[in-house]
Amino acid sequence: MRVAGRITAEAIYLGGEAVKDGVSTKHIDDIIRHHIEKCGAVPSFLGYGGFPGSACISINDEVIHGIPSKNRIIKDGDIVSIDVGARYRGYHGDSCCTFGCGNVSDKAKRLMETAEKAFYLGAAKAVAGNRLGDIGSAIQEYVEAQGYGVVRQYVGHGVGRELHEDPEVPNFGHAGHGVRLYKNMTIAIEPMITEGTYDVRVASDGWLVTTADGKLSSHYEHTVLVTDGEPELLTKL
Repeated sequence: MRVAGRITAEAIYLGGEAVKDGVSTKHIDDIIRHHIEKCGAVPSFLGYGGFPGSACISINDEVIHGIPSKNRIIKDGDIVSIDVGARYRGYHGDSCCTFGCGNVSDKAKRLMETAEKAFYLGAAKAVAGNRLGDIGSAIQEYVEAQGYGVVRQYVGHGVGRELHEDPEVPNFGHAGHGVRLYKNMTIAIEPMITEGTYDVRVASDGWLVTTADGKLSSHYEHTVLVTDGEPELLTKL
């Protein structure tokens, strides 16, 4: 899983480097797929439930599951979430980061920074003996204190031999509640936060999820190994 995580992290880094004005999301997807396969791994998302891309690439008000397309062109000022998974020798890494393209507004930067900080506050609670509610509570309290919404309809998850495993890992909840965490559990913690309402809509393609009010969204995720002490981020370079 460490190797799968490293490959995933490298692929996201390369995808983020390609986020530029005038670039298509398909071009970024091609870069990501090439790197994963070059490393002897398989894109986890490709064909998953019929998904046609190697990465989910979502722009501005798109929360998750954006299908890469040669017709979807990134523009200056956009924020772009790149969600990637890689399977290596039967184990998955799963990670996401939101990148800014060119001259990004201060409000968009603040939203992205909040999503990242919320992840780290939640991940700090991923210690053996704690409960899932400790993670969700830490994320929710911070995000809402900044004036943002926390998406309820989609959550984090266990990850290992399968891309999505039990338990679900909500980005909201109550400290001291939920499944207890044990050493060597591997979970994907992934705050999905919104500038406005946390309500979302699913597009007619059955994949793309957008904010219900058309306001911005940011997504940040790592695969996390639970330990007795400081959690290990398996998808961080």
